[in-house]
Amino acid sequence: MTSPAAKKVRILVADDEPDLLQIMKETLEREGFEVETAEDGSRALQAIHSRAPDIAVLDLRMPRLDGFQVCQKLREDPLFEHLPVIILSATGTRDSKVTGLNLGADDFITKPVDVPELLARIRMIIRRNRQDLDASPLTRLPGNVSIETHIEQKLSSGEPIAVLYIDLNQFKAYNDAYGYDAGDRVLRATGELLIKITHEAPNAGDFVGHIGGDDFIVITAPERMERLAKRVIEGFDKLVPEFHNETDRKQGKIVSTDRQGRIREFPLLSVAIGICHSGHRKLESYGEISQLGTELKKAAKTKKGSAYVLDRRR
Repeated sequence: MTSPAAKKVRILVADDEPDLLQIMKETLEREGFEVETAEDGSRALQAIHSRAPDIAVLDLRMPRLDGFQVCQKLREDPLFEHLPVIILSATGTRDSKVTGLNLGADDFITKPVDVPELLARIRMIIRRNRQDLDASPLTRLPGNVSIETHIEQKLSSGEPIAVLYIDLNQFKAYNDAYGYDAGDRVLRATGELLIKITHEAPNAGDFVGHIGGDDFIVITAPERMERLAKRVIEGFDKLVPEFHNETDRKQGKIVSTDRQGRIREFPLLSVAIGICHSGHRKLESYGEISQLGTELKKAAKTKKGSAYVLDRRR
């Protein structure tokens, strides 16, 4: 019998041997994992960017991009630098293993693949990551430690910086009305939306994090901040009808309880974004950015529907 935890784990398996790919897919699915496959390294990278898995299993020798190249590109991307990677190789030489580990691979398995060994390695990585990784178990986005580290690095380097603080309006009322499973689906969809948007016009410095609850963060450059904010609002508003039932969609509201336990009407979900940046003045610390972002986000929440507020003070 598979555990509930295993059913939530998504695995991307990439190999150019169709028979082996199918065997690994069927075996992992029988164990309760959700499996996506790719026939070459380029498609594997596209699949990861489209919908981030929990683990990537990559064959070393693949067309277009090999397993090492995919691993290297993932480690260079702040969104995927913590994604666990297992490399499969027919050679199994010491040099290959050293190269893979130096590129950031988490494990190395020699072909022909021993399926029980692969399962054991996957489960080991899952246990280790749940204990050690600073990431949201729900969205798989980096958490507060990584967020603070990334901001401090930007400030130390003197690079221009813009930080989008993103919060969902009416999320508590939605959770109370629809239940926590529905709320979790909203949070996962929001995280996936942020990843998608930041990858539509890639910038090597962009970073997406999950502060906690319904609070997210995007770190970018000042010249991209308003464009990203508008795309987030546009994308989230397109998703909103999927989150509500037909009655609420038609009425444009939900009925739930407020923080005092009183039954009242609430608008449908929307998103509020506060943007602080170094375009007009120097930002000194993570604490200053956090305070400014919180203030601006609160101002955005006073507006009707989805909105963003940009710090225009000098």
